[in-house]
Amino acid sequence: MPFGSEEVRDEIGIALSGGGFRATLFHVGTFRRLVELGILTRLDRISSISGGSIAAGRLAQVWDQLEANPTVANYEALVGQPLRDFCRRSIDARAGIEGLLSPWTSAGAEIEKEYAQHVVAKTLDQLPDSPVFVFGATNLQTGRSFRFSKKHMGDYRIGLVDRPTLPVARAVAASSAFPPVLSPVVIKAPGIFRAVEGADLAGNRAYTRTLYLTDGGVYDNLGLEPVWKRCATVLASDAGAPFGLNETANTDMLRQTMRALDVATDQSRGLRKRVLIDELKRGLAKGAYWGIDTAIADYGLADSLSCKPARVEALAALRTRLNPFSDQEQGELINWGYALTDAAIRKYAPQLVAQGAPAPAWPQPRWRLDR
Repeated sequence: MPFGSEEVRDEIGIALSGGGFRATLFHVGTFRRLVELGILTRLDRISSISGGSIAAGRLAQVWDQLEANPTVANYEALVGQPLRDFCRRSIDARAGIEGLLSPWTSAGAEIEKEYAQHVVAKTLDQLPDSPVFVFGATNLQTGRSFRFSKKHMGDYRIGLVDRPTLPVARAVAASSAFPPVLSPVVIKAPGIFRAVEGADLAGNRAYTRTLYLTDGGVYDNLGLEPVWKRCATVLASDAGAPFGLNETANTDMLRQTMRALDVATDQSRGLRKRVLIDELKRGLAKGAYWGIDTAIADYGLADSLSCKPARVEALAALRTRLNPFSDQEQGELINWGYALTDAAIRKYAPQLVAQGAPAPAWPQPRWRLDR
């Protein structure tokens, strides 16, 4: 496999799902509680796709500063507030229109500019050695997961480019290139692909001269694969939408195609989720899973944050656009990601919690979910 063997290591890995700005803000809450529990700076691998990659990209940009001073105040200044500011911007519609109307740019290129200016300015070779950041996209040519990291980029059919120097913003743009409006992100002359085991297309220039990449969630909407069989402890923060029912089927070409994509994505996501949860419950794996549609009462903790079902059920149905989220939407999503992270880890991975970690308290008190 392109990013190391399947040997399980004594590492802590986290997978950050997709879901547009909704996912980004949900993961902001996850990061906040991980800081308080003393876990964030002990992570060994951070795998992300789509909206999760926006959050991970910002974390990668400021990792050294946060690691040197892993306090809540420093986290909010370096990660939380900048991402909240970014999620007030209108990204997808403007990028899509400019990409459609201009022959000199594309939607993916315009989104990359936004990420480079407001989220992450580093190149892949400037990422920290630890934790290993893995940004996942999908290769439209091979139909496989295409991954970007400091050491490599590529997929197991075309091989690897070692020590890539592309902007992290481009990796995040590819990871979040939701089809068809923001996709594909085109990368020309990406480098020399080194053959690895199974890389039957490594020497084929038709596949390696120019890359056509789309949203990482097309292949793995949980971002699980880079950590699942690699880390002894797996954490999964899932802001993906529960599958929505439609009383009336849309039969026009575009909406019918998008609905079919939703069905396929839901099946893939559901399978990975069920297998992971089953392994955790049976003790075959260590770690915890929390999802935006999880009932927090199911964790059975008497001291978890109390959340009204009607309030949190609405959050799972929020849009997955890259367009402005209101203060209330932001505050509630951050609180929900925080509350679920706290309950899931203290229930299923209490061994990770640092001694003296504070009791949970709403990070956005104005938008608490218990009233």
